[in-house]
Amino acid sequence: MTVKKRLSSAQIIILGFAGVILMGSLLLMLPISSQARVVTPFSDTLFTATSAVCVTGLVVQDTATYWSAFGQTVILLLIQIGGMGVVTVSVALSLVSGRKINLRQRSTMQESISAHQVGGIVKLTYFIIKMTVIFELLGALLMSPVFCKEFGFWKGIWYSVFHSISAFCNAGFDLMGVEAPYSSLTGFSGEPIINIVIMLLIVIGGIGFITWDDIKVNRLKFHRYRMQSKVILSVTACLIFLPAIYLFFFEFSELPMEERILGSLFQSVTLRTAGFNTLDLTKISEVGVGIMIILMVIGGSPGSTAGGFKTTTLAVMLANAGSVFCRREHPQFFGRRIEDSVVRHAATLVTMYFVMFMTGGFIISRVEGLPLLTCLFETGSAVGTVGLSMGITPGLGQLSRIILILLMYFGRVGGLTLIFAAVAGHQGNTARLPQGKLTVG
Repeated sequence: MTVKKRLSSAQIIILGFAGVILMGSLLLMLPISSQARVVTPFSDTLFTATSAVCVTGLVVQDTATYWSAFGQTVILLLIQIGGMGVVTVSVALSLVSGRKINLRQRSTMQESISAHQVGGIVKLTYFIIKMTVIFELLGALLMSPVFCKEFGFWKGIWYSVFHSISAFCNAGFDLMGVEAPYSSLTGFSGEPIINIVIMLLIVIGGIGFITWDDIKVNRLKFHRYRMQSKVILSVTACLIFLPAIYLFFFEFSELPMEERILGSLFQSVTLRTAGFNTLDLTKISEVGVGIMIILMVIGGSPGSTAGGFKTTTLAVMLANAGSVFCRREHPQFFGRRIEDSVVRHAATLVTMYFVMFMTGGFIISRVEGLPLLTCLFETGSAVGTVGLSMGITPGLGQLSRIILILLMYFGRVGGLTLIFAAVAGHQGNTARLPQGKLTVG
């Protein structure tokens, strides 16, 4: 007699993302998806669909000039599903259709958005849907006067909606190839409305759904926030303003003051896994590129539309180092102790992400014969689901594209999710081995 094995929450999440990617790849292969009305090779559509669902923004075909209106719509839907999360979208559809959400669905939803408890998940889902629609519509409305003036009314409306959803979901896909292929938002580097709205959408989408709930309930009473929300907001602020100061003084000093301020802030914000750029990244120094790579791999926050190993993981590692320096037994934040298991998970994630993106960079550099730093930029952008590029992705070979696809997928579903999916149903060994002495440092 065989016993039917049930999928774990982690397995449902990774299979859900894989299923949506495959469906998107097949839709993009249809002749109606390309402007030339030709069948696009599966390797190109797989890369594009993975980039869209994993809200990355790396592309092998220019989104504006290669894909038709139908193809762009498919990409936008994939971005929306990937940004909100496959599980969130499926639960939302169940709620809209009037179906009841069972305990298993609630548990999967909890893991998908990194909520601390199952209770209140349905209410939180309604809140996520409502706020997503509000922010994306508001962003589109604010940008529409600029885009309508530039591209005409209907095209301007479409551009406003597309870029609002892409920015909020931290995807980085753009339609500015009509002016220059793969140009992103460089044509709007001095336009304050586009810069500010896109930056706000990126930050709001990247701080996480749980943090939104805290802000809604507690407003400006920061001391009442959950410890996680406090950590996320503090680390996010530091990761935006400190790199912006560096970029302002050392990378963009030749620009006019207004464009210099906007450019420094925008490039710093977009490293939160958004993928847009308003300035030419190929002109940045090697030091600047190195800093950007590290920031891209860090990414956004848990339970958000962003990827990377997350701001909270960085905070835990820094707090753990601080506890060693201060000879404290446990790392702590805001008067609260951090569990040892959280520190172990954080160390595992950091190790996994850096090994993955560095190994990928080494392989691509060797296979393609390209500078290592440039290749590390692409792999860091992929695993952090950022989408910024040094311009080499469209010309990469099949092996290099496969590496980027795997890194984007890994970066979106999360390292721990993949680990938990792989070991689901396996009981860990609880036996304790004899203790050995090892000196470090």
